[in-house]
Amino acid sequence: MTASQDARRRELGLFLRTRRERIQPEEVGFAPGLRRRTPGLRREEVALLAGVGVTWYTWLEQGRDINVSAQVLEAIARALQLERLENNHLFTLAGLRVGPASGECSVLPPAVQRTLDAVSPYPAIVMNERWDILAFNDAYCQVVLDLRQIPVEERNMLWLNFVCDQWHCYFVDGESIRLHMVAAYRAAMANHLTEPVWQELTQVLLARSPEFATYWERYDVAAPSTRIKLVDHPEVGLLRVEPALLWITQGGQFRVNVYTAADDDTEAKFEILTGETVPAGRGAVRPAGARVSPGQGPREQVFS
Repeated sequence: MTASQDARRRELGLFLRTRRERIQPEEVGFAPGLRRRTPGLRREEVALLAGVGVTWYTWLEQGRDINVSAQVLEAIARALQLERLENNHLFTLAGLRVGPASGECSVLPPAVQRTLDAVSPYPAIVMNERWDILAFNDAYCQVVLDLRQIPVEERNMLWLNFVCDQWHCYFVDGESIRLHMVAAYRAAMANHLTEPVWQELTQVLLARSPEFATYWERYDVAAPSTRIKLVDHPEVGLLRVEPALLWITQGGQFRVNVYTAADDDTEAKFEILTGETVPAGRGAVRPAGARVSPGQGPREQVFS
């Protein structure tokens, strides 16, 4: 173990101890007792709450050189009632990835960003097979989600939907979207089973999201779709968007999603949200004022 690793493990032990001592026993169902020599919870109580061995947890808090998985660390974080930033700090000290790996933005040619900007006011985004977000335009930030406010290391669509509490999904039938996303990720992973970056992302998602774990166990597989999606935007109401998929194979397999307007009503709302006008000849081909009939949403709603 290097000096840097040793220092980080000592800091990990200190962090665990301080968080353990701030929780009162009665807050988590233990009797307060009269013979407690230290404030907060005992080590054995944390181990019981997290479902780990007392000796193992003691060694972890003592900063010993032991292995720790994302699932176990997440169980400890729940036992200690850690907030999001504290949870991330715990993962960092343990030497585990806090979020998804940074994407391969550097391999995208500059022309890709110029293309995304040119299709505005249509929202557009570039992702790889692992759902890392590599590029986007301003329209995407104004219509779907302001990715500029999300740290670069958290710009992964799976992470935003299942872990990050900053993600507010305006898509109708979000549960169906998330289920389909996991199925597509599972299908893509067949070509990356031994790659550490895929394994790490999967393990962290399984540890931090019970919903992801449930969908993962289903072992569904799927592929991207261009069927119409419904977005319930808080400012302009219902949007009907039709994804146009473009593929870039330079340096990898990347997908460009351009969310075009499926009707004139959505076209007009895009212009309101972005302050831009759709160039002549590039508008929606659907009848003006088209509306979605009751019950249509679940049949049309799919993932990105």
